[in-house]
Amino acid sequence: MEEIKLNSGERLDDLQLGGLKIIQKVGGYGFTSDSVLLANFVKAKKSDVCVEIGAGCGIISILVNYKQKPAKIFAYELQKTQFELFSRNVQICNMCDSIEIINDKVQNYKKYTKEGSADIVFSNPPYFKYDEKVCGEISEKVLSRFDKELPLKDLFSSVSKMLKFGGKFYFIYDSVRLDDCILTMKNYKLVPKKMYFIHPNQTKNSTTFLCLATLGGKQSLKIMPP
Repeated sequence: MEEIKLNSGERLDDLQLGGLKIIQKVGGYGFTSDSVLLANFVKAKKSDVCVEIGAGCGIISILVNYKQKPAKIFAYELQKTQFELFSRNVQICNMCDSIEIINDKVQNYKKYTKEGSADIVFSNPPYFKYDEKVCGEISEKVLSRFDKELPLKDLFSSVSKMLKFGGKFYFIYDSVRLDDCILTMKNYKLVPKKMYFIHPNQTKNSTTFLCLATLGGKQSLKIMPP
């Protein structure tokens, strides 16, 4: 890795994996355990073309690229500050040839790729419904947590058009909105195949879930151990 230079208000985190390090903002919206869980959930072949939606600082694409070594990852990140941070993280991890970052809404994917060209899509999208009265002023943290720019219908619509038939979609979401996810996926021919419910501990309800869905196919959902 090349020498890493930090700007004011930044820190360098060691991922404890093959010497990989990433830059994050001190006090900013950094990655959580959800990102690591999703990265470990994704399974890709070396010939696969992958897409990430809502990449943030790049932690998921970087981990998937290191562990799975797909042919290419196209990562969409709307926020300029996160896009710039991700770009630097890709450089310090020496992954510029395998990860291409796109600073735009995934709804505009037709500018960058053909329909039906992705083998795998993965995403840790904003979980919560946007409410102007609750959220107040638009900020980086609000856009990262609330679905103002990426409602479920836009997420699943984009995924269904980018994937090849039989392609795989891996995502993590808020358990409270499971019914919204199932109903909306059905509208876009995304069929849930495998699901893990994530619990803070053995006595508490599930807070999030991991889901693998395919574009088309028969219904055969497996609920895995928590």
